[in-house]
Amino acid sequence: MASSSSSAWSAHLGMLLWALLVGFSFPAVGLLTEGLPPLLLTSLRFAIAAMAVLPLVLRAPGVVPTRSGLVLYAWMGLCLAGFFGTMFWAAHRVTALSMSTLFVSVPLLAYVLGRWLGVEHPARALLALLALGALGAMGLAWAQAGGDVTQMQFGVGEAAFFVGCIASALYPVLSKFGLLRGWVSPHAGVRTLWSLILGGVLIGMLGLVFNAPAALTRMTWGDLALVVYLGLFSSGVTFWLQQRATAILTPAAVTAYGYLVPFVSMLLLFWAEPERISLVWLPGSTLVVIAIVLLLQRDVRSRSKIACAK
Repeated sequence: MASSSSSAWSAHLGMLLWALLVGFSFPAVGLLTEGLPPLLLTSLRFAIAAMAVLPLVLRAPGVVPTRSGLVLYAWMGLCLAGFFGTMFWAAHRVTALSMSTLFVSVPLLAYVLGRWLGVEHPARALLALLALGALGAMGLAWAQAGGDVTQMQFGVGEAAFFVGCIASALYPVLSKFGLLRGWVSPHAGVRTLWSLILGGVLIGMLGLVFNAPAALTRMTWGDLALVVYLGLFSSGVTFWLQQRATAILTPAAVTAYGYLVPFVSMLLLFWAEPERISLVWLPGSTLVVIAIVLLLQRDVRSRSKIACAK
C-alpha cells in the first residue's frame, strides 16, 4: 500500500510539472518566426520527441503493439490530430477568451466520456471539484481579456474548437480504457511513443493539406532550437508525464491539471509585466488553487479508505 500511495503522489507531482512545462511552452511558441506552418511544426515536434523516446523503450514490454493495441493507438493519434488541427484552424477565427473558456470543459468531458467507457466511477465530489476548477480557469481567462465579456461568442470556429476539446478529453480516456483491457503497453514510454508517432503522422498529413510546406524554409537556427526544445519537453516529457499519471489516476483527475496552465501563464505574465498585477486575477487563481488542493486531498482520503478496507 505504501508503494501505491507513493506512486499516486508521484503521479500528482508529475502532473504539476506537466502544468509548468505546458505553461512555459506558450511563451516559447511566441518566439518562433511568424508565418511558419503550425501543423507541420507540431508534426516535427512530435517526430523529435518520438526519436528521443525510442531508445528508452526498445526493450520495454509491449513495444510492438498487438492488432487491438495498434487500432487503439491510431484512435489516440486521431485525438491528438483532432485537437491540434482544430486549435490551429480556429486560432485566427476565434477569440482567445472563447478558446480558453471552451478548453475548461475538457476535464468535465473526460469524466463524462470516462463514465461512458467504464473507466470512471460515479463521483459527485469529483464533479464538484471539476466545476470549481473550471470556474476558476474561466475567471483567469476573463481577467486576461481585461474583463471584456463581449469577446465571448459561439460560432462555427468555436464549434470546431469544441470538437477538438472533445478529442483532447478522449485521449486519456482511451489510454485508460486500453490499459484496463491490456490492449496497450503498461510502460508509459511505449504509450507515449506510439501516440507521438501516429499523432505526428496524422497532424503532418493535415499540415500538407492546410499549410504551405515551403514556408519551413524560413526557419532560422533559433527556430530549430526552439522546436527541438518544444519537441523534447513540451511534447515528449509532457506526454510521458500524462501517460504515467493515467495509469494511476482517473482521466478526469489527470485533465483537471489543465486548470493550472492559465495560472502558470498568469505568473509568467506578472514576471514579464508587473504592472498587470491587480485584484482582478485573485478570484480565478484562488479557485484554481483550491480545486487542485482539494483534488489532492480527495485522492489521499480515497486511498486511505481503500487501505482501511483491506
